[in-house]
Amino acid sequence: VQLQASGGGLVQAGGSLRLSCAHSGRTFSSYAAGWFRQAPGKERTFVAGASQSGGTKYFADSVKGRFTISRDNAKGMLYLQMSSLKPEDTAVYYCAAGQFGRESDYYIAGRYNYWGRGTQVTVSS
Repeated sequence: VQLQASGGGLVQAGGSLRLSCAHSGRTFSSYAAGWFRQAPGKERTFVAGASQSGGTKYFADSVKGRFTISRDNAKGMLYLQMSSLKPEDTAVYYCAAGQFGRESDYYIAGRYNYWGRGTQVTVSS
């Protein structure tokens, strides 16, 4: 399984960005998937997660109402639509996939087996 994130960039506060994550390898629908982010000097933290079918989604409190997660299993794609961006959203964003089913697992980076290289998101004030 390989994951490749893209779509990061520089955006002004209040703007929007859409991150994409391309999956290759074993059937994408076998995996729960999520987005994490890591700001300089900080730990990698959970942003959003989607169940294998995409029917169940989870969000960190800091992004609820601003970010949405979606997936297209037929295309092997995971997306993160980010709106109303804030300077504190600045970070490297990573997509990840794992085989688990409990809600609590989505929030824990160690539960994900596969990680893509990150994509930088910078939000200017």
